Amino acid sequence: MKKLVSIFLAAILSATLFSGCSSAGTGGTSSKDGGEINLFIWTEYMPQSVLDKFNSETGIKVNITTFSSLADMYSKVKSSPSGTYDVVDAAGYYISMMSKENLIGKLDKSKLTNLKNMDSAYLKLNKDFDPENEYAVPYQAVAAALCYNKSMYPKGLKTYEDLFKTDFKDSLVLLNDPRAIIGTVNLMLGYDFNETDQAKLEKTKAKLMELKPNVKVLDSDSPKSELISGECGAGLIYTGEIALAQKENPDIEAVFPEEGEYFGMDCLCVTKGSNNKDKAEKFLNFIMRDDIGKMISSSFPYISPNSAAVKLMGKDYIDDPVRNVPTSVISKGKSPLDIGKTVDTYNDMWTDFTK
Repeated sequence: MKKLVSIFLAAILSATLFSGCSSAGTGGTSSKDGGEINLFIWTEYMPQSVLDKFNSETGIKVNITTFSSLADMYSKVKSSPSGTYDVVDAAGYYISMMSKENLIGKLDKSKLTNLKNMDSAYLKLNKDFDPENEYAVPYQAVAAALCYNKSMYPKGLKTYEDLFKTDFKDSLVLLNDPRAIIGTVNLMLGYDFNETDQAKLEKTKAKLMELKPNVKVLDSDSPKSELISGECGAGLIYTGEIALAQKENPDIEAVFPEEGEYFGMDCLCVTKGSNNKDKAEKFLNFIMRDDIGKMISSSFPYISPNSAAVKLMGKDYIDDPVRNVPTSVISKGKSPLDIGKTVDTYNDMWTDFTK
């Protein structure tokens, strides 16, 4: 009998030790997935620390490729072999176009449990492009604001019209985005941000060309660099870039004109041709965690749609109108819509402006 008991205890001890070794190898969680996914996103928009943490927790490596415009993203996703990218950063009417063209697929919401962290107001902002929130989850939002270096220009800027003053000759940095800049000029003239009337667009073009002598740099990737260096003293760029510039130079000020502003919601989507849909959706759910949202906003202070993450950011962040843009400003935001063949007019206008 003692022998049987000894054998039984030995068996239990052996099983316990084996189980302990298994748990230690996975950090007390389920076994890691392993493998890789390919992410296609804007430059300087995803912290490497976030990718490293995801890899540490899941064993999944994220290979990152960047683009400098949504048009560039769209053309590359469309022309690349199926499965080249797993997760892509898309926004606005590009989401609706890509879903119709089967470039991105529907998401399995049962795997996106952290969607609850997303502010419902931001989910509603995508209603024109993804009515049921089936194809995309919010990542970060962007708003364009006026900015200036008060040590260089003490009088500052108050309206879009101020950008045209001769004081700013060869001194402005603007977003390298035709829909954002032309749309803003449309607003100045009292037109719709997505104006399609050709007679009105002729007047928009004439006004746009008046701005040309004041423009020194067109940059959507890292316009903060020109402000920090002093190469440019004012401009119209993303609030996130203004916030990063303010860290280096407290003389940088931001202004939200009364007419409203360009607003865009960057979202993460899974490509239709992805061979790693489960891993890609696991990444999307990871990104929507509150602690991860905080890591993202701490590195790249654009507008966070993650209300749970915003609470973790603290009072300084919450009270900062540049990093945490007020809803009163966002409510005036204007997003590019699908304007059909009129987009050719915008592109031609931009070509003439940038010659």
